[in-house]
Amino acid sequence: MKRILVAEDNDSNYMLMNYVLKRHYDYFRARNGQEAVELTEIEKPDLILMDIKMPVMDGLEAARLIKAKHPDMPIIALTANAFDSDRHAAAEAGCCDFLPKPVNAEKCLQIIAKFIGE
Repeated sequence: MKRILVAEDNDSNYMLMNYVLKRHYDYFRARNGQEAVELTEIEKPDLILMDIKMPVMDGLEAARLIKAKHPDMPIIALTANAFDSDRHAAAEAGCCDFLPKPVNAEKCLQIIAKFIGE
């Protein structure tokens, strides 16, 4: 089963991702960008769902660090700020796609499948 790292500091948002992913993928959580970077090295996920606004290290910085070591890692940005400037910043940081919050379950699964299948 494909493994997904969910980098999300907010418990209610993580619970939503749990609901979306539980029947399709194996997944685990990082509560901030620094944990996401560390867990990527240890757990070797197939894809990362990366919240942009997190404590300790934000998702954009974490994405840059992860992409520097793992250029083929698919990272999907998650953010409540769905402005074009946010999409552009996520793309510049190495994110390959973008999901606005609150996340639509069907759209989320479609985007994940596009990169790693079901």
